[in-house]
Amino acid sequence: MKRIFEDNRLVFLLPFLLILVAIPTFAGDEKTGKNSFSSGPIIGWSGFSRGGFVHQFDTDLDNGGSFSVNRLFIQGGPTYTNKSGTNLSLALGYGLDEYDFSGDSVFGSRQPWAEIHTISLSVPIRWQVSEKWSGFASPTLRFSGESRADFSDSITGGALVGFSYRYSDRLSFGPGIGVLTKLEDNASVIPILVIHWKITETLSLSTGRGIGASLGPGLTLRWQPSRVWAFSLGSRYESRRFRLADNGTYPNGVGADRSFPIFGGIEYNLTPRVSISAVCGMEIGGELRLEDENGDSIIREDHDPASFLGVAFSASF
Repeated sequence: MKRIFEDNRLVFLLPFLLILVAIPTFAGDEKTGKNSFSSGPIIGWSGFSRGGFVHQFDTDLDNGGSFSVNRLFIQGGPTYTNKSGTNLSLALGYGLDEYDFSGDSVFGSRQPWAEIHTISLSVPIRWQVSEKWSGFASPTLRFSGESRADFSDSITGGALVGFSYRYSDRLSFGPGIGVLTKLEDNASVIPILVIHWKITETLSLSTGRGIGASLGPGLTLRWQPSRVWAFSLGSRYESRRFRLADNGTYPNGVGADRSFPIFGGIEYNLTPRVSISAVCGMEIGGELRLEDENGDSIIREDHDPASFLGVAFSASF
């Protein structure tokens, strides 16, 4: 267990295991008569799966050299919903970030890291406090590092907690907070404003997450002119910190990658519960950091805006 990322066979098996986890024992509750193709909530046991692939195109580092990234992420698990609206899920996720550095700069020539594996386990919970108020919480445990990173030194954890007030049938909002530990750094305390605003019958604005194993809040404007097609425009903050291999150039060091992606997406709904989408955009304000095993900075590099293109899917059963 000390080097959980060392056996790459586990890495290739994980996506297939996650798909199996996402298929529940029961597709719905027999009393409701609903199945995976209905538009209403599934009472009882159900399951979900989502994931995607994003390619960040080659972009220049400020002090010379360049890099590109391929990102793969998949998540799935079972969900239980009772008649009062309380919802409990178990979400298991896997992410792979494959970096390719080039050039003679400090980052490019030293190749500080290559493949970063992230395994996450969270327990999202949502419950009805009253007719107007609902609460949510999501404790999370994460393991992020290179293939030969020390397992125990790659663990972080935390939780998101908050409440939402239903002001009307079109508007819900409320406060929240996220507290997340970071490798060799102080914990992050992230204030959250949870909002879902149905501006018109086809246009909505809401907070949400993007595809990937990153952390950070976001805001998305979504236009759905038909039951089949939807279009979105949004932005979010992304931050990744990961443990480096114990036999690398910087043994047990820490790598960091943060940026502000601005994106647009096109979604096609195969059924009310299964969709595929394409996404493209630009990462701005990007920064890479290399730190030693104690979190002291070795190299810090800003990079030019980086364009990206990807595909994603989402399904519930």
